[in-house]
This record gives sequence, structure tokens and C-alpha cells, in this order.
Amino acid sequence: METVLDQKLVSSWFDVHQSVPETYVFPPEKRPGKLDVPLCKSIPVVDLGSHDRRDTIQQIFKASQDFGFFQVINHGVSNKLIDDTMSVFKEFHEMPSKDKARECSKDPSRDCKLYTSSENYANEEVHYWRDALTHPGHTSEKYLQYWPQKPTQYRDVVKRYLEEARNLGAVILELLAEGLGLSAEFFNGGLSDSPMLLSNHYPPCPDPSLTLGLTKHRDPTLITILLQDTEGLQVFKDGNWIGVEPVSTAFVVNIGYVLQIISNSKFKGAEHRVVTNSRVARTTIAYLIYPSNENLIEPAKALCNQNPPLYRSLTFKEFLKNFKSNFKCKVDNTEAVLQTISLSGS
Repeated sequence: METVLDQKLVSSWFDVHQSVPETYVFPPEKRPGKLDVPLCKSIPVVDLGSHDRRDTIQQIFKASQDFGFFQVINHGVSNKLIDDTMSVFKEFHEMPSKDKARECSKDPSRDCKLYTSSENYANEEVHYWRDALTHPGHTSEKYLQYWPQKPTQYRDVVKRYLEEARNLGAVILELLAEGLGLSAEFFNGGLSDSPMLLSNHYPPCPDPSLTLGLTKHRDPTLITILLQDTEGLQVFKDGNWIGVEPVSTAFVVNIGYVLQIISNSKFKGAEHRVVTNSRVARTTIAYLIYPSNENLIEPAKALCNQNPPLYRSLTFKEFLKNFKSNFKCKVDNTEAVLQTISLSGS
């Protein structure tokens, strides 16, 4: 299995191809189109170090309504830890493919794994130009024992990073809850206790106009907290793609489907995609905040006093099954994921 995977990883063969392999060429209607999109200066950058909590909440609330995206600075995670973590993941993705595959094949539950394109690679008609490493975001020995041991500092650095990401996630969720008029602790417990780490790696591509790192989608999360090293992330707004400008040591936060449901569509999950480039590799580190599988997802009752609920209740496990079936089919209509649970028929 390792041998098969290490030969499929984009990072194992991208530099020997002068053109994009046919299995990575998207149909014309799904290609990125105009690659040189404007880097958006208007996606809010929120200063979490501000002493005006009410203003911070208002900024985040408005950004979550208007964009489904915002960036945060002065967030409490040290620049050194951010740099060390990005370096560790870059080093991991640059390791020989056999070593990477071996390091991610120890977990009997397959929660810690390395894959390419998507987890549905074998059944895809077109592949994504990316490799991905994922494992649970918990840092206890129960999970840590299956993490990669190479690079040698991986476990130490990533453990510290995930502890800081968890703290940051709790702060942001408190602000979002208060913005919605809910208790600050609303998202504690089962709604946020199953985080995952996902590091995507997008090697340089000979013709970025033909393929995508990821096609248009929304995350099936409560929120996603992303660290990116270079441009490539784009948000779909008002019928156009706009680039999310990398801000040094900032985290990008985006609203996921789960928060859209709980907020009764006060917030909308942001549609986004990843384009490739021909110059440099792009590496990202995402902290994905998920509910536990059996946790019930539904519009918060406090938000349905004057407006009827737009979505029916369901377990997160049920929702995720619905999401994955759409993702496997590369359904371009991101609203389709919600149509099966919509109470409004829209």
C-alpha cells in the first residue's frame, strides 16, 4: 500500500512532467479561468489584541455575514511557533515519498494518514493537484503515538501548535457566539470537541490554468483556522473570485456549514477554492473544528424565536455522510449539501 501511495503523490513526480497529466486536467467549465484575480484588501483583518471586545465582536460578526471569512492578528500564538510549525510541515512534505508514506501508516484506525488529491482518489475522474496529511487535533498520547516521527521535531512542535490552536479556536468561538446573542460557552463541549489537523501541499504546476488544488467548496466544519505561506486561496463573492492575501503571522478563519446551520443562516459558509502556481510550492496548515459524530446539529433555539428554523436537526455523522457524497461527485453547487436538510425547500 505504501508503495502504491508514494508513487501517486503529486510531490513524487510533479518535477518530471512538462505538462499537466490528463487525469489532472479539469473540464473547461471547471477550470480556474482567470488566474490573476485581485488580492482582496477588504476581507477584514481583526485585531484580537484590541481592548474593545464589543468592537471586535461586531467586526467578526460583519465579516462572517459578508464574507464568511476573516483574518486574525495579535492572536496569542507566537511568531516563532508559527514559523517552526510551517517549517516542520514543509520539511515533511519535502521528504522522500516512501518515508512520508511509512510515517503515516502506523495508525490502525487510519485517523492519521497521508493521501493525494482526495480520500476518494480511486474513483475520481479528475484528480486535485495536492497531497494531504491529516490526523486528530487532540494531543494526548493516545493520538500522538501515531503521528509522524520524522521530521524529528514534528511531534514536539505540532503538539505545542495544536494546543495553541485549540485555545485560539475557543476564543474565536466565544466571540462568534456572543455576536449571535448566544452564551459565550455555547460552542463548548460536543459541538467543538473533535478537531482535526490537515496540512495540504500544492507543488508547482506546469500549467495552473488546467487544474485546481481544490475545487469550489465549503468546509463541513464549525470553523476552520488556516495558516498559509503564499497566495492561492480564493473566495467566491458577488459572482467573482477574489484572492485572500497572506498576512504575515495571521490566521485565516472561515465559517463552515455547521456554523451556518447553527446560526440559522445568519452566517454563511464561505465558498472557496485553491489554485496552483508554476513558481513555488504552497503549504497550508488547517485546524478544523468539528462536532463529535453523535452530536446533534440544528439551528440554535434562541435564534428561532422570531425566525423559523431553516434546517432540520440531524447528527453530525449524518451530515458528514451527506457532505462526502456530494464531494465525491464533485458537485459544484455547494447549496446541494444543505438542500436535503432544508425546511424551507430552498
